[in-house]
Amino acid sequence: MGPNYHTLFSRTEIDARIASLGREIRADYHDRSLTVLVVLKGSFVFAADLIRAIDLPMNVEFIGLRSYGDRINTSGVVEITLDVKHPLAGEDVLIVEDIVDTGLTLEYLMKNLSTRNPASMKLAALLHKPARTKVHVPIDYKGFQVPDKFVIGYGLDFAGKYRNLPEIGYLDPPPLDH
Repeated sequence: MGPNYHTLFSRTEIDARIASLGREIRADYHDRSLTVLVVLKGSFVFAADLIRAIDLPMNVEFIGLRSYGDRINTSGVVEITLDVKHPLAGEDVLIVEDIVDTGLTLEYLMKNLSTRNPASMKLAALLHKPARTKVHVPIDYKGFQVPDKFVIGYGLDFAGKYRNLPEIGYLDPPPLDH
């Protein structure tokens, strides 16, 4: 990366935190089966590492969401672009999300999923950006808190780029909208 790239969390720090989250989740769920619901696209890298850190029987499902607004701000209007194929009624559901910033998208998702009658529902988020919170969403398993920067890497993108970076960082100044 160029001189305007700044690392927030190294791959070593990320790996250590995910191992710790896996132990917490394992302790909370004991030997119960878990349905892990991965929110696409940004969470796929985090989810792949997290599920390997959880020593429990599990199903893995995916859901795609699109928030309307400009590229860096969400309006809170959400569309499900890919829905879960497995019924969630009676399941212990762990939602895996890359970042919680405004909370609007996750609030929508959790309300939607609650109508499907899961036995329980918890949220694992790699990142939390509290400076942008508009709606409080309970994060049961939080990786890291981040400043009000446009973060990239480890699955998070800007205009489809940077998802493949092994660490989490930001560009300062941020790139112009592509």
